[in-house]
Amino acid sequence: MKNLQEATERICELKGSLVALDALVTALLQAMPVSARAGLQRTFEGHAEVARTVLLNTSTSEHTIAAFERDVKRTSELIGEV
Repeated sequence: MKNLQEATERICELKGSLVALDALVTALLQAMPVSARAGLQRTFEGHAEVARTVLLNTSTSEHTIAAFERDVKRTSELIGEV
């Protein structure tokens, strides 16, 4: 039971960290000049493709891959907003 409790606590910690990072990225994108976003979009797409390749070539759960794809799409849309 202790292992399950520790795993649950760690998952909750990771969720909190992820929400904080999401808030930071959103704030940075909103503060970023529109002229810089095109370059960011290209760079982000490249890094996302590398990460996707790593995820698909390792033993990663479908839940993780689905969350990755969802968040990449959301971030790409945020970069494109004016």
